[in-house]
Amino acid sequence: MLKQSYMKKIYLFVTFLLAALLLQNCKKDTVTATATSANLFFAVINDTTWNADTVNASITYNSATKSKIFTCSGIGLNKEINMSVTQNNAPATTGFPLATYNVSTTSDVQMSYYTEQKNSAGADVLAPQGTVGPGSGTIIITAIDSVKKIITGTFSCSTMKNNYDSNGNIVSVYRSQISAGAFNNMPYKLVNN
Repeated sequence: MLKQSYMKKIYLFVTFLLAALLLQNCKKDTVTATATSANLFFAVINDTTWNADTVNASITYNSATKSKIFTCSGIGLNKEINMSVTQNNAPATTGFPLATYNVSTTSDVQMSYYTEQKNSAGADVLAPQGTVGPGSGTIIITAIDSVKKIITGTFSCSTMKNNYDSNGNIVSVYRSQISAGAFNNMPYKLVNN
């Protein structure tokens, strides 16, 4: 009886030891996915992925005001996104500070979103889809190569457009959501004024 109790303890000990070794060797596989895109400028607009066909970026230094302005735009599929960031008291260098820039009540950070509409003459034109108000837009410059003159960053914003009746009363509000926007290794022009 003593021998049987002793054997049971050894059996339990060995079972627990084997279970612990087995669990230690069974590691969960971890898969890391990274999203990359060959597109220079893209975003998700109202839950639909959008890519720009035509892109433009520049950094303009104004020696009289000691300001530097980064502008970036993309046009494609009858839509246009524009953004600009002004750096005041800026040095006359070819780069731009890596930082997060938020639309506020000043004009230092501006964003706009346009879509194709018919004007009063019946022609197709790109027209603004509301405004990006303070706190409704962000531009993050994440990398810049001032030698190769390429810039990378992300952006997001929401626009709001009021629709009025003939008496000037608001009859509806249209909102657009732009998220997951990015400009990837976008070439920029350097302009000195």
